Parts: sequence; structure tokens; C-alpha cells
Amino acid sequence: MRIISGKARGTKLFTLDGLNTRPTLDRVKESLFNIMNFKLQDSIVLDLFAGSGALGLEAISRGAKQAIFSENNREAQNIIEKNIDKTKFKEQTLLIKKDYKDALLIIEDKKIKCDVVFIDPPYKTDLIKKSLEEILSRSILNEDAIIVLETDEPERIEQEIADLNFEIIDNRKYGRVNLFFLKQN
Repeated sequence: MRIISGKARGTKLFTLDGLNTRPTLDRVKESLFNIMNFKLQDSIVLDLFAGSGALGLEAISRGAKQAIFSENNREAQNIIEKNIDKTKFKEQTLLIKKDYKDALLIIEDKKIKCDVVFIDPPYKTDLIKKSLEEILSRSILNEDAIIVLETDEPERIEQEIADLNFEIIDNRKYGRVNLFFLKQN
């Protein structure tokens, strides 16, 4: 896994061995960031369920002002720290070593407003809906913020989030991976 474009282009990232994580494939990540490129310049990005931190670091490499990582797994936290050091983005990052609920509360307490939120939790969980509900209960989004969901169960996720105050503005399929792009109503 590597940074695809921008200031840290080509930097190989450390990954997690043996954990229940699956890094976003380079081809999916490249498509995602080509779609999101217009939104990244000087943005604040939140990478929930950050894993290796690849999405947030790619966003900084492409012009984001700051990336905030939420990760509660100790091994993943260590990998994120190593990747932050390797990319030399320490000044532009904040690693919150807590679960998504605590992280969202910390972000709200710090009065941070996010422009882009990546939600890529372990598959086969209800964490997408729970994290969206938690986001709605916090004042952490800028008015035109975009939320990107990654899932392998698009029908289930569409049903789960149908009653939430979000609009699906785009949906892309890459093999078994689906990306949903949401805006708050």
C-alpha cells in the first residue's frame, strides 16, 4: 500500500498484519480521491476506523490542511504513528486513540468542523449506521461536508441509513467494494 499522488507520492505505508482490517485497494483509493479531489484543498478530513491511516494521509498528500484519525486498536495506532512519521505529516495530523464515539465527542469539544469524513469500519457490522447517528448528534460537520462510506453490502447499508438525515449523492462500485458519498440534509 502506498500514497498514490501529491506531496508524499510513492511513499510505501506500513500495514497491519493479522488484524481484521482490509486496506482500501489502491485502485479504489485512486478512484475515490479522483472523485474527491475538488473537495480536498485546505480541508479538514476525519478518518474514522482509520486502520493504517492511508485515507487521511492520502488526503493530506493531495492538499488537505489536516487529517484526524480515530482508531481504538493499539496495533493500528502504532501503524498510524509510523505512517505519519514516514510521510512527515506530523504537524497536520491528530490521532485520537479512542473509539469513534469518544473521538467525535473530542472533535466537537475542540470545535473542529470537518469537510470530509471517511467511514470504513469492519464489514458485517452496524458501525456505519451508528457512526452516522453519532455524527448527526454532534456539531462537527461544515455545511457542505461530504461523508464517504465503504461497504461490501450496499443494499443493507442503504436500508440502514434510509431514515437518517443524509442524502446519497453518488454511489460507485469497484468489484465487491461500494463507495457511498453522502451530504447531510
